[in-house]
Amino acid sequence: MMTPPPVSQDNYPVMVGEESRSNYLDGGFVFTASYVDNLLGIQNGKPIGDETYSFMPTISLDRQTPRQGESVDYTAGFNLYHNSSQLNGVNQDGIADYRLHLSKYAVLVLSDTILQNSNLYSQANPFVTGGGSTSAGSSNSVQIAPYANQLENWSTAAINYQYARNAMVGGSGSYAFSHYSNASKQAGLNNTGAAGFSAFYSRRMSSSQYFGLTYQFEKFVSHPIDTYTVSNTLFVFYTHYFTKSFSFSILAGPEQYTSWRPDVAKLAHWAPAVQGSVGWQKLRTNLTASYAYTVSGAPGLAGAYQSNMADLDGRLMFSRRWSAGVDAKYSYLNSIDAKSAQIAFTSGGRTISAGVDVQHTLTQRIAVVAGYQRIHEAYDIPAVSSFPDSNRAYFSLNYGFHRPLGR
Repeated sequence: MMTPPPVSQDNYPVMVGEESRSNYLDGGFVFTASYVDNLLGIQNGKPIGDETYSFMPTISLDRQTPRQGESVDYTAGFNLYHNSSQLNGVNQDGIADYRLHLSKYAVLVLSDTILQNSNLYSQANPFVTGGGSTSAGSSNSVQIAPYANQLENWSTAAINYQYARNAMVGGSGSYAFSHYSNASKQAGLNNTGAAGFSAFYSRRMSSSQYFGLTYQFEKFVSHPIDTYTVSNTLFVFYTHYFTKSFSFSILAGPEQYTSWRPDVAKLAHWAPAVQGSVGWQKLRTNLTASYAYTVSGAPGLAGAYQSNMADLDGRLMFSRRWSAGVDAKYSYLNSIDAKSAQIAFTSGGRTISAGVDVQHTLTQRIAVVAGYQRIHEAYDIPAVSSFPDSNRAYFSLNYGFHRPLGR
């Protein structure tokens, strides 16, 4: 059996061509220069623009054996601002995954992602990109004040077991946090954390169709404005594989959530939850899209929100040396309780972002990428309320090496 996207704990891949290889060791150095016309969250009566420069050594490792596999993409260095020197700091962008086949039909999956002063709009290494999430869940990656100093981390552990020819069960646990600096809190931002676990049952109806159930428990917390939200969701899901690399999934079910503050009594409600995703991967073309309507927390905001989120990522390889990518994200957050909105100083808001890039491989060791990104954020917090739009143009140069493993 395949593990359907709603319960696989994987992201859809967006790399194309030779970049989708395995068993390799890569290393190198990435230099990025960019201009941002509005450093969201860093304002003094007017938008503040600045040039930024980053210097990042990188390493990527992928190793696969019949029983286990591990992959690591890690970039760390310095991010420097020409005028806004208070934002200078260490930049980290890392993803690690490990899979171990405990038996022929049981697999253990561990993963961890870390971002320090690196985010969805300005990641440390633009030559390493990731696709949209496939798994069911209430957490989201909405970024409030993306250029503020911050540290984020997501960790997941899962185990899947195929106990019959057409039946599989599994479970997972996760923990995530987002931490802003003290200076950033003055703009109305909050540190947030989320923890949860899930269990699923999957049934193969035919060679191309899967049906199942998944239960999820999640708890969101925020501070220094202390808020707490607990949610329980039961999803029914269906996945159809048009081909091995082209799938469609939909999930729907009831969600029960309870929210409270130290000085506000607990309030419990029911709401519908819906998610869907599409993944299409070819040698030269990759496209992923997802949508979610759930109750969730949001990094930087206190409380919990009824969220509408949509995500689109695509990449096209024109030739061995040229490729282009596009991404678009939309999120609308509405506070689930008027009293919590009053305490948290925000009723929610929306984020819209889009970006394009063109990548060119000059030689075996040298590649360049140029891109443009635009962000619109509308939230009633000081960090972004006055000047909600930001544009970023960037150019990156990568010098590196490639070594096959096990050949």
